[in-house]
Amino acid sequence: MKKKILVTGGTGYIGSHTTVELIEEGFEPIIIDNLYNSEAVVVDRIQKITGVKPHLEIFDLCDQEKLDRFIQKNNDISAVIHFAAYKAVGESVNKPLEYYRNNLLSLIYLLDIMKHHGIPSLVFSSSCTVYGQPEKLPVTENAPLQPATSPYGNTKQIGESIIRDTTVSDKNIKAISLRYFNPIGAHPSALIGELPRGIPENLVPFLTQTGYGIREELKVFGNDYNTPDGSCIRDYLHVVDLAKAHVIAIKRLIEGKSKTNYEVFNLGTGKGVSVLEAIKSFERVSGIKLKYKIVGRRAGDIEKIWANPSYANKELGWKTLSSLDEAMKTAWDWEKMFRNNKL
Repeated sequence: MKKKILVTGGTGYIGSHTTVELIEEGFEPIIIDNLYNSEAVVVDRIQKITGVKPHLEIFDLCDQEKLDRFIQKNNDISAVIHFAAYKAVGESVNKPLEYYRNNLLSLIYLLDIMKHHGIPSLVFSSSCTVYGQPEKLPVTENAPLQPATSPYGNTKQIGESIIRDTTVSDKNIKAISLRYFNPIGAHPSALIGELPRGIPENLVPFLTQTGYGIREELKVFGNDYNTPDGSCIRDYLHVVDLAKAHVIAIKRLIEGKSKTNYEVFNLGTGKGVSVLEAIKSFERVSGIKLKYKIVGRRAGDIEKIWANPSYANKELGWKTLSSLDEAMKTAWDWEKMFRNNKL
């Protein structure tokens, strides 16, 4: 009997890649998504990759009654992976109330339902933004959490606190927060990838859209940071590597191998890459010279951050396998496949 895993936000960028990995590992994912930043057709593309079409329920997690009815009907769920959240740093600065309402209410309702219906395991999609601008690099899981530089980052800090407090009060619930650094790339099939609505908030979709001619030019937000080339530094990891970590975390919880009721892991490559270096990587794999211009710093951005992933490497037996160029190539393949209407 396959174990059922509820994947909230499962048609989104990271959610869809994780759903593929869950199917490949013999689980039965069930998706809840309100399609705020994704398309229902993603489940058909997942079927093309895996041969299995996951079940999709379209509604908002902030609708507590619908969520309760759904869990009552699907009362054999073994664990939850929670991706459903708004995720753009810049947008959160402009729309803080929307971010607090959506990201925190949905989590509270989900945990409440898990307690009520006896679902014992949660993997939470967290973020390196919880570290703010860290005092020491690379960042370990023990680094002090700095004041968040954006409402988005703050929702992840508060979300982690809510989960931790819940696992303290209810020993029947165990959770793992995965603090992602910067996921990029797409599935090697080029059937699923990152497809933001409107103007991309993340760097790589803006790179690929500019390369394809959808955007006239790329904006680089600041070249006066205290970094070797003046642009911000991030830790870019391939989304498929990231997706595999969720399956490992789910197995750890289901098999009772977690050391405490609440665990935290950094997911990154351990290598910092500047925005200008990322542009060069795209130019290498695409053969296209990108048009870009330097503009002022963006509100909410931090200067530099990259992971120390050694705890996840050792404890989970997980590590990133793809290089920056390999990840960038899959992002470009996805962009071309999508724009050429070959899906």
